[in-house]
Amino acid sequence: MTKENLIKGLWWKLLGFLLLLYAVIYGFIVPIPETMISGSLRNVFYHVGMWFGMFAMLTTSFIFSLRYLRGFREKEDVVAVEAANVGILFGFLGLITGMIWAKNTWGAFWVRDPKLDGAAVGMFIYLAYMVLRGSIDDTHKRAKVSAVFNIFAFILWIVFVLVLPRMSGSTIHPDQDGAPIMALDLSATTRIVFYPAMVGWILLGFWIMNLRVRIRKLGMRNEA
Repeated sequence: MTKENLIKGLWWKLLGFLLLLYAVIYGFIVPIPETMISGSLRNVFYHVGMWFGMFAMLTTSFIFSLRYLRGFREKEDVVAVEAANVGILFGFLGLITGMIWAKNTWGAFWVRDPKLDGAAVGMFIYLAYMVLRGSIDDTHKRAKVSAVFNIFAFILWIVFVLVLPRMSGSTIHPDQDGAPIMALDLSATTRIVFYPAMVGWILLGFWIMNLRVRIRKLGMRNEA
């Protein structure tokens, strides 16, 4: 690997690390506006960031599944499955941090709400995707079937997490129009942490995905 390629491969990883380090440290000390959810508002730097990372990973997985079905190249199936793996990881971390937020805001770790229920259903759909991959032994058949399933899984995830909660009009999630608690109105001081945190979580997702792809490819070479 040349020096130029090494620098090209490291700069965005270093940027992601520095942005997350900044968000984690400054996120605990930045002044938070006095609101009815101010006690848990710091979670926005972590919970929302994990969901941004999840969305980036699931979108990447969806795109590479489409690309695989167009050319049936194994490397694109590898990226699709590893992006989905990281997306599921971020999704469950987002659910856990969301439950902590819910406990502070609504007094319970889980409440009946279209967006919360939709997020849980979406994660179970992607778990089904992983179970499907594990149930097919033939490499090429597994890649084709799981690519088709992954495309529908992404569409269903969009419907359950983004479309249906807004159509229901009854969600209490704070980032929805018409929610009975105030929507997230970030101040200038919180924005200087929020936006770097979002970018940092997305870059972390791509970093983990990149590592997992390389590990999987090494395993495939050893098997060959």
